[in-house]
Amino acid sequence: MEYEPKDEDRRREQAYERLGTREPRCVVCGESDWHCLEGHHVAGKANDGLAVILCRNCHRKQSDPTDNARASADPPLLERIGHFLLGLAELLAAIVAKLREYGRLALEGVHRCPPPYGAAEVGA
Repeated sequence: MEYEPKDEDRRREQAYERLGTREPRCVVCGESDWHCLEGHHVAGKANDGLAVILCRNCHRKQSDPTDNARASADPPLLERIGHFLLGLAELLAAIVAKLREYGRLALEGVHRCPPPYGAAEVGA
């Protein structure tokens, strides 16, 4: 089968529409390749419509496939709120872990980068 650039363009446009932006990025790791990005329902699809963009790897780490299977058709308000808060806490925990990682990397780079980004002597 021959590669069709128009098909690739059409699929990219569909992804942008599905994700709600022309500059999608995983909110956890920063991945920006539209092939790898998906919408993640923070509280589970049955509990709330709020979705964020995650790459497939981060999405798998955040999602429990049994959650949607157990969800009732019309859960009570407190159940929806509970799922939302737990889902948001999991998402924020992943973001905090990534922030710590990036912070450590930035501090490690201080002595390797010249000013204004770091403190390394130029030409040293």
